[in-house]
Amino acid sequence: MKNVAKVRIYPTDEQKEALSKAFGCARWFWNNSLNATNELYKQTGKGLSQIGMNSRLPGLKKEFPWLKDCYSQVLQSVSLNLSRAFINFFEGRASLPNFKSKHDKQSIQYPQNVKLLEDALKIPKIGQVKAKLHRTFEGKLKTITISMSKTGKYYASLLFDDGLPELEISTFGKALGIDVGLTHFAITSEGSKFDNPKPLKKREKNLKRKQQKLSRKQKGSKRQAKVRRIVARVHERIANTRIDFQHKLSRQLVNENQVIIVENLAVKNLVQNHNLAKSISDAGWSQFTRLLKYKAEKDGKTYLEIGRFFPSSKTCHVCLNQVGSLPLDMRSWTCSNCNTKHDRDVNAAINIRDEGLRLLRQTSVQVLALGTSATASGGNVRPKVGRKSSVSKAVAVEAGSPHYIGTPISVG
Repeated sequence: MKNVAKVRIYPTDEQKEALSKAFGCARWFWNNSLNATNELYKQTGKGLSQIGMNSRLPGLKKEFPWLKDCYSQVLQSVSLNLSRAFINFFEGRASLPNFKSKHDKQSIQYPQNVKLLEDALKIPKIGQVKAKLHRTFEGKLKTITISMSKTGKYYASLLFDDGLPELEISTFGKALGIDVGLTHFAITSEGSKFDNPKPLKKREKNLKRKQQKLSRKQKGSKRQAKVRRIVARVHERIANTRIDFQHKLSRQLVNENQVIIVENLAVKNLVQNHNLAKSISDAGWSQFTRLLKYKAEKDGKTYLEIGRFFPSSKTCHVCLNQVGSLPLDMRSWTCSNCNTKHDRDVNAAINIRDEGLRLLRQTSVQVLALGTSATASGGNVRPKVGRKSSVSKAVAVEAGSPHYIGTPISVG
């Protein structure tokens, strides 16, 4: 199993200069290869392969001798990553590769000949770089990716392979449905609600002042570069606040549950609503679901997404009656069929959980919800004409759980 750890490194001034040259060489070779691939594709309908990009390196080094200052395998990693980027684009997994700018985040990759010391990393043509190794690492070190943020901080992403097989995905345990929102970031089928930290909104005024200050600086001046880094620090604090909250919450949810079920939201379509675009982007729902997914899979647990068009908010989880319209400002509603009063978000989370269990049942995977009757053979939220839910009432979580609410809820 492969694991990645990101550590902070502290290069000296000389090492910073060497890394800056390596960043520049890698960025230049990426842009040069991307341009050559685009031109060749226009002429012949075929682009450069990884081997084709590597075959251009000897001639480029003769024409541009400063490319020899960069470690050779760093440039070969550039051609590997660019070829993969084109493959991902043509297979529909990513957008078309873009040209890189010196003002954006910089990164280079060392595929081998890198050693991990007690409190440093030994990197070819750079030397021993001081590193903050905050924990012990198991397995063989495969690659190291050195990156520099817009604020001038240096990091190293270490890829290890412990040689152990990946854990088999299990569905035995407690199932949890999660509905995301703006007022409350996450609402679970157990009734727990987690407030949205709104990191951008809290620092919006400060960010506005810094950006106005940046706009007044002369383009290309040293003062503009200085203020640009100040603006980058504000953005970094916002991003760090968001990712810290999401890491802690996703780890808590994965630790407490065996089956995680969420809704597959089309965030790119949702942000087209100009009234909610900033708030949706500030929440970072897609990033949160990615964290849930990889943590659940790493622990051998089940992560499942249901369809985005499933009417989770408008369906009564007790009798499966579906209302015709439910405006966003209506946070609670009463079912006209069974007179059950619903919290809009909690009801949606329960329906998301039950729909996920129904999908698991279709794939013949038995799912047991610890302390509940919500199983793959028991949960069904697809309404049928002339038929009411026959699922019995059950307690949401067992007594002693940190989310125990002491009252039974209906699972249907």
